[in-house]
Amino acid sequence: MLPLHAPIRAGVARLGPKSARVTAKEQPDQAVEGFLALAAARLAPRTVEAYRRDLAHLTAWLGRSPTEATADDLAAYVAQLRADGLAPTTVARRLAAIRSFFRHQVLLGVRADNPAANVELPKRRRTLPRTLSPSEVERLLDAAAGTTPRHLRDRALGELLYGAGLRVSEAVALDRQSIDLENRLVRCLGKGSKERVVPIGREAAEALRRYLSRGRPYLDRRHRQELFLNAHGGPLTRAGVFLILRRLADKAGLEPERIHPHLLRHSFATHLLEGGADLRAVQEMLGHADLATTELYTHVSDRRRRELYFQAHPHARRLKTTRQARK
Repeated sequence: MLPLHAPIRAGVARLGPKSARVTAKEQPDQAVEGFLALAAARLAPRTVEAYRRDLAHLTAWLGRSPTEATADDLAAYVAQLRADGLAPTTVARRLAAIRSFFRHQVLLGVRADNPAANVELPKRRRTLPRTLSPSEVERLLDAAAGTTPRHLRDRALGELLYGAGLRVSEAVALDRQSIDLENRLVRCLGKGSKERVVPIGREAAEALRRYLSRGRPYLDRRHRQELFLNAHGGPLTRAGVFLILRRLADKAGLEPERIHPHLLRHSFATHLLEGGADLRAVQEMLGHADLATTELYTHVSDRRRRELYFQAHPHARRLKTTRQARK
């Protein structure tokens, strides 16, 4: 005899992940809601929302409360995610949410074990961050040249993303008091609400000074505290930043679909390391908890140095030409 939840699971599989999430959202699990309520006190809102989506998907797939899940259930769930073609990073993120939920259950005494503890993670392929070259960055920022309030804002935004390596969420959350132009510093809140202070260069400081004196006052129709405002006087959003950068990329003759805020952060880190900056210092400026994350940028620098060598060194070029001639 099939278990009671088998028909539900089959129905969810036919509906697909999106329908499954809607079904789970209509009937929230009380154990999950309790976990999310406590998580909201210590985690960033986006992290809590990601946990909510991931646990809702698991609940829909199971067809019952996740508190009843076994290690075999979770192993089968992860296997299904992989079979559906989800990226290893996505599978790992979902499993991290599930493990956190069950740790909470163990702490409450609801369960004696964490069934997700020994579920094997898919192997994550270590991909190198994509970056812009220094000349491409200059073309992108120069595309914001102009004297209108929006031009001044766009230039200040681009200079800050590249000059301080901020995440887009950190940039849009800044207020006017976050910037110290005299000492060329920016104070931001990173992941986990961790505060850090990052130096900014002369170009970024000058762009911000122009924006604050001749741009922002004309955008500030609602007396907002946020540093970056949209054309209607409201706070600039993440989506707004993406659109601004893609518009600048199109004007600069770059590929708009390739340009996004994090690309400037990647370029910030890579160019610092190529210039001889200390790895630990770059880690602190980026706000990385793990040095291994920052070390990825050293591989980017090494790869770029190799590429430049083979492009520029006479013997490297001659060897390449000789091999082509032999073919």
